Amino acid sequence: MFWATGSERSRGALTTVAVAVAAVLVSACGSATREAPPIGQPPAVVSPDGELVGALSGEVSETGALAHLRALQEIADRNGGNRASPGPGYDASVDYVVGVVDAAGLDVTTPSYEPPDEEGTGGDGSLRNVIAQTRNGDTGQVVVVGAHLDSVREGPGMVDNGSGVAILLEIATRLSASPPPRNAIRFAFFGSEEEGLVGSTSYLDGLSADDRRKIKLYLNVDMAASPNAGYFVQGGKGDDAATAGPPGSAAVARVLADRMSRTVPGPETIEFVGDDESPFVEAGIPSGGAENGDSGTKSEDQARRWGGQPGLAFDRCYHAACDRLDNVNTVVLNNYLRTVAGTVAHFATSGEGLPR
Repeated sequence: MFWATGSERSRGALTTVAVAVAAVLVSACGSATREAPPIGQPPAVVSPDGELVGALSGEVSETGALAHLRALQEIADRNGGNRASPGPGYDASVDYVVGVVDAAGLDVTTPSYEPPDEEGTGGDGSLRNVIAQTRNGDTGQVVVVGAHLDSVREGPGMVDNGSGVAILLEIATRLSASPPPRNAIRFAFFGSEEEGLVGSTSYLDGLSADDRRKIKLYLNVDMAASPNAGYFVQGGKGDDAATAGPPGSAAVARVLADRMSRTVPGPETIEFVGDDESPFVEAGIPSGGAENGDSGTKSEDQARRWGGQPGLAFDRCYHAACDRLDNVNTVVLNNYLRTVAGTVAHFATSGEGLPR
């Protein structure tokens, strides 16, 4: 998660790779993780919103997501303790993600972008985003869900934002066993978010006007497993487009909130604060966000609704070396995983009524 400064808004508150990927996906996730106080169990698979919604939100598993988090932690451990871009940990993270989504049967590209401050890690001085799209669904009606793949240099970034990456990868790997979507689903893994949204901004800038129009909505997942987590959605709240998003953003947030409320009570809608949704917002694309808080403090009311400790930070390891696998709250991860899966499936099966 990018901490904006200055005039920007502050949050304040692939053969070897493929083998490694396969090994991780079939491994059991035995790492010690922190669990939150009970805040409800996931609902039954039966869903009124359609076959894909019920199947996808029921099939995804935090066990699968944790396997991806373990792989990302191991990558950081082998590369100086972080996955920052530019850097070898980020490059290895890109290779891992490419291996997973390729094995899942998605069409994969790695569009390059110029790194921040012209610091490159490859021979051509460029970095890579990872873009993966379903081979079925209407390509004129694309539902994009994204997460930033980089960490800060101070730590491995398991919550920020390995959690978002793991959620996207788990959803992507489950799609082949689910009914086909009506609308194409695109998974975006952006680099250099922590360096000023460079990866996502470069990606949007590189699209033609026609390709931007084909994107019906963007859903950003950034921090979704904090140890003392809140439950927040973004879209439609605020006094201007930068904080509320363009028309249609409130509709995305409503679906997110509805899916989340099936698992936890009273999710809160908050303003956008300048993460990877920003270039989509600026392009007029309806956007939503799923995030659980960072260095901000949990209130007594929030603790009553969601569990956890009032008066303490949502994530005491935000942007720190201790943001490791044992910082991950598995209950929160599971709740966000099912929320995002159900939301993506909802819009992927929508005929009429897409936000734009």
